[in-house]
Amino acid sequence: MEPEKLVLPLLPLRDIVVFPYMVIPLFVGRERSIRSLEKAMAEQKSIFLSTQRSANTNEPMPPDLHEMGTIANILQILKLTDGTMKVLVEGLQRGKIISFLENSEFFEVDVVKITENSVATPGSTALMRSIGGLFEQYVKLDQKIPLEAVTATNSISEPHRFADTVAAYMVFKTTEKQDLLETHNPIERLNKLLSILKSELEIMK
Repeated sequence: MEPEKLVLPLLPLRDIVVFPYMVIPLFVGRERSIRSLEKAMAEQKSIFLSTQRSANTNEPMPPDLHEMGTIANILQILKLTDGTMKVLVEGLQRGKIISFLENSEFFEVDVVKITENSVATPGSTALMRSIGGLFEQYVKLDQKIPLEAVTATNSISEPHRFADTVAAYMVFKTTEKQDLLETHNPIERLNKLLSILKSELEIMK
């Protein structure tokens, strides 16, 4: 079956990776980005979130953006007194940019949806158990993450969703998060996450 394609406005992110199932506030100040949001709000409220290859790029061009990103829904938008916008978004599904459309006002992209395998196997269940135990230790050592994060992740049975939810809570490098976003295979993603958790705990202890 042909993967589903969408045309969406794009919002470039400086130093954050948004995963599916993640709800997060974003502060948007660049003119082009504000126009992307306005376009999304005027239509279906869906937007494509793509992280910049370098957070220091003020006016990103297509080569400055990762092709793999997240299709997101705009839950709430608030215009602040300084002209910037505070936006609450919810990640829905991985997507990949196929092409950039001709548009001088804002980024608009052809995106293909990435469908993931959501079936749990004995292998993925064992990995989730290992990650769950380490994640609990990580949360206890990192004061910035609420303890409810452990309960929230423990109640998830789908491997792909579990991996994304744990990764969303964790505080580590943007490049590592982008790599996890680009890893389509849930088992492979869980293995990478396990390895990151182990090394993060070594540093924290």
